[in-house]
Amino acid sequence: MVKNSGGIVQLEDKTAVVTGGGTGIGLAIAKRFAAEGAHVFITGRRKEVLDAAVEEIGDGVEAIRADSSKLADLDAVYRVVAERGRGLDVLVANSGGGEFAPLGEITEEQFDTTFGTNVKGVLFAVQKALPLLNANASIILTGSTTSTRVSPAFSVYAATKAAVRNFARSWALDLKGTGTRVNVLSPGPTLTPGLLGLVPDDGQQALVDGLQAEVPLGRMGDPAEIAAAALFLASSEASFVNGVEFFVDGGQAQV
Repeated sequence: MVKNSGGIVQLEDKTAVVTGGGTGIGLAIAKRFAAEGAHVFITGRRKEVLDAAVEEIGDGVEAIRADSSKLADLDAVYRVVAERGRGLDVLVANSGGGEFAPLGEITEEQFDTTFGTNVKGVLFAVQKALPLLNANASIILTGSTTSTRVSPAFSVYAATKAAVRNFARSWALDLKGTGTRVNVLSPGPTLTPGLLGLVPDDGQQALVDGLQAEVPLGRMGDPAEIAAAALFLASSEASFVNGVEFFVDGGQAQV
């Protein structure tokens, strides 16, 4: 386990699930949650990536290979969580992805894949978790600044993140009176393999330069900074925060 140097663990004895927890922002969140005392289940489609994540995080984490767009895989995930016998305190529905394609070049396969993971996968990851949720549970949906600030040739991805934002609004009402909070965590441009992988190697620096120019702080985010915000939303410090979109974007979506 990566030790928390602050002396106070905010998720001691809690159980968390982080979908898409093998790399990037999901990995950073899982690492921070484990450091804060949680037992973390991470999911992802690639076994080798999950194995590397477990090696990096150390104690306090279990990996379950699963595709969030497949309901049978989600059922398998929650069977493992249920077998632990501690319920579920925090769910981070983080699995997602997308690719650039302008209108006129969007394929049915691209649409189905992106909506399958980013929308269908989020919906059923949350719905299937409901019977396991403990008192005062926290549900965190990974959004994006594209929900309010779109980019050219990225309309399908942006549409999925707008749907995620509206899920949180609706579910905050659906879960009224249960004590469960649901919020959206929307990162701005963050240095992750997924973001860099949107373009060929020789175009990555141009992508980074262009994104940094849009951020008032003048730089990209680090996954650990997004994880710090996720920790706040997961913890009792955010006990009266519900239905919000929490931007961690260096000010990008605000100007």
